[in-house]
Amino acid sequence: MCASASSSPSEELYLDAASTQAAFPSVIKAMLPFWLSDYANPASVHAFGKAAAESLERARSCFASDVGAVAQDVIFTSGGTESDNLAIKGIAMALLTQESQGDAFHSDVPQHYPIHNSGRATRNRIAISAVEHPAISESAEWMAQYFGFHIDVLPVDEFGCIDIDAAKTLITERTALVSVTLANNEVGTIQPVARIAAMAHSAGAFMHTDAVQAVGHIPVDMAALGVDAMSISGHKFGTPKGLGALILRSTTPFEPLISGGGQEQGRRSGTQNVAGAVGMAVALHTALEHRQSLNAELADSRDKLIAAIQEAIPQVRLTGSPDAERRLPGHASFVFPGVWGEALLVDLDAAGIMCSSGSACSDGSNAAPHTLLAMGFDEQTAKTSIRMTFQKPLAANQITTIVRTLKASYEKLHG
Repeated sequence: MCASASSSPSEELYLDAASTQAAFPSVIKAMLPFWLSDYANPASVHAFGKAAAESLERARSCFASDVGAVAQDVIFTSGGTESDNLAIKGIAMALLTQESQGDAFHSDVPQHYPIHNSGRATRNRIAISAVEHPAISESAEWMAQYFGFHIDVLPVDEFGCIDIDAAKTLITERTALVSVTLANNEVGTIQPVARIAAMAHSAGAFMHTDAVQAVGHIPVDMAALGVDAMSISGHKFGTPKGLGALILRSTTPFEPLISGGGQEQGRRSGTQNVAGAVGMAVALHTALEHRQSLNAELADSRDKLIAAIQEAIPQVRLTGSPDAERRLPGHASFVFPGVWGEALLVDLDAAGIMCSSGSACSDGSNAAPHTLLAMGFDEQTAKTSIRMTFQKPLAANQITTIVRTLKASYEKLHG
């Protein structure tokens, strides 16, 4: 057999929800018909194809409504990494093309977004935060390497929050694009994206946010944020892996990176995943239905877990924002000076407690998390990090088990 069954980990102490979580049964149920019976290509002109296209567009409309966007701006993708790449490269390349041709933006683009004005400096800079996901930072570096863009890195404070004063200095009339993640995957800090977007627009630049960790977990309204593009990943809020979206305002210049059949209004070619689009819409709506009450319980669990760990292990340091309103509700992260984070993970895993250290998208190397380095931690301390993330409230006995296991491991490893 090509694959074999495996035992499922205990969901009770699964503390790695920021990397992925289980798909909702309702999502799988909604997707099944589009694999088994209503499987036609939505580009086909026959009745089955038209029915598939109608289902695709209904899903697009529902999904857009739940993130404060409009249906025509939704581009379905394979996940957050692709969406980030499309946003950074697609927008920057379009701006570069217009700059090289000496053209202003298309006539339907607001006049406060000029890329090329006579007498003004060339816009050839991309501003990103120091704590961006590699899908953002490496896409910006790619644009720098192959197309001559310059990268301005927006520093963060000790809690991982953007330094607004520094951003005001670095975002200038030379800035073409700004990208700041809405909620950090490693330390859970929620960024003031709306404020930065206003700053970017005031300078005449476009604004993108990676909302992968935020959508489905905290209120996210694209119109209220004022961003021009937003990346989303489905498996963070209840879909199978490999599904995502880029919300791209129609007024935002964009150069498609995938050529072919012209699907997604010519912005991402390839036969559309109707089942995936339906799954994205159902998952997001399901996640949002009980989000307000659930978030209060998650935040309560988070705060109790943080307090219990700090009391049991006085040497521990909380990472990320200490302000409960500026931190994801089911996200607790720490450094444990004097021990390796990976060693703690091994002990926790042996006890049936599954959490992580750094980003789940890393290559498995023992490099220090770049987010913590940007926050001012030295490399050795950064390597002691542990992240605990959950989308189910923790019971008192679960918190006790986590803390007892963590304390025993820390004391053993610390010597």
